[in-house]
Amino acid sequence: MERFFDRSLTFWNFGPVPAAIQSNGMMPEWDLIRRFRAGDRDAFSSLYRVHYPSVFRFALHMTGDRLKAGEITQDVFVWLIHHAGDFDPARGELAAFLIGVTRKLIQRRSQTESRFVPFDDMAERPDRGLWDRDERESDAAELRKAIGALPERYREAVVLCDLEEKSYEEAAALLQCALGTVRSRLHRARELLAKKLRARQRCSV
Repeated sequence: MERFFDRSLTFWNFGPVPAAIQSNGMMPEWDLIRRFRAGDRDAFSSLYRVHYPSVFRFALHMTGDRLKAGEITQDVFVWLIHHAGDFDPARGELAAFLIGVTRKLIQRRSQTESRFVPFDDMAERPDRGLWDRDERESDAAELRKAIGALPERYREAVVLCDLEEKSYEEAAALLQCALGTVRSRLHRARELLAKKLRARQRCSV
């Protein structure tokens, strides 16, 4: 299979969905994985098109950086190219499996960087005129920065439950922790977010 794939996805041609998939709906993911492992590039292209948006969105929410999110997303699918056999459909859906891979790659990247950017240093405050003209967009940006500054365990809970709209049960499965742990982390995360945003509002007065 190595001869079919470059370690970068840059040269992949993600063209139209194959006719067999168009006529019958999305093939079972395990069948696509099986076909991909046998060297079927169309099968991998189909998996990529379906799962790229959710992987990128999760990485973006977790990092607050589109460039990093894009790099991490590519790393996830490059990893899948070389570890497709690690997916076990008996243990859950591919979407959840890929989010788990994304989490691990984000954690590895964070350990390499050895730090998170402090909240107050993540971006300069926009000038007052821009703030007044586009207040909603600015508020959304402040919220993203505040989420990005949360400790990882709290950030994951907010991203999954509040941004990705996963249920507590789904989040617990993805995070491999107890349901009560998700609830407590989410409660603490919301407290920290409220505190940070109130502090920013006081500074802007």
